Amino acid sequence: MNILIVLLISLFSCAEPPTQFSQEALNDTFITLEGNEVAFESILERHKGKTIVIDVWASWCGDCLRGMPKVKDLQSKYNDVAYVFLSLDRGQVAWKKGIKKYGVVGDHYFMQSGWKGAFGKFLDLDWIPRYLVINEASEIVVFDVIKANDKKLIKALKK
Repeated sequence: MNILIVLLISLFSCAEPPTQFSQEALNDTFITLEGNEVAFESILERHKGKTIVIDVWASWCGDCLRGMPKVKDLQSKYNDVAYVFLSLDRGQVAWKKGIKKYGVVGDHYFMQSGWKGAFGKFLDLDWIPRYLVINEASEIVVFDVIKANDKKLIKALKK
């Protein structure tokens, strides 16, 4: 009987989202607006000690564009937070045009490894936009949110 209970609990318990990035995700490389390669770990290091909102988006993504006013609202309410935008655009020209066209303010990087690269795999990326929140201690406190006004995201920023 005890074995059955343990088996049922293990089958129906949800896996906890990660609180740290995998080494593979940290090593994945992105392209800066200036055209340089940078490891994701360096992007995080740039904002060490701050809360970071990561927005995985693309300029062709309707849901991403509909979410931008909500992101801009977050930026006005929580202006001490770092906003990092990771683009899944099909190319760097479209990415840079999208930033300008939609007035996206923050740190920008192009996800050259795409959906199936180490970073995308770590996120189990299947939809964008995708928002994450990293706290001042460099822990992932919001892992899987697809709306910029999600209650979990807002709660993490209010701390």
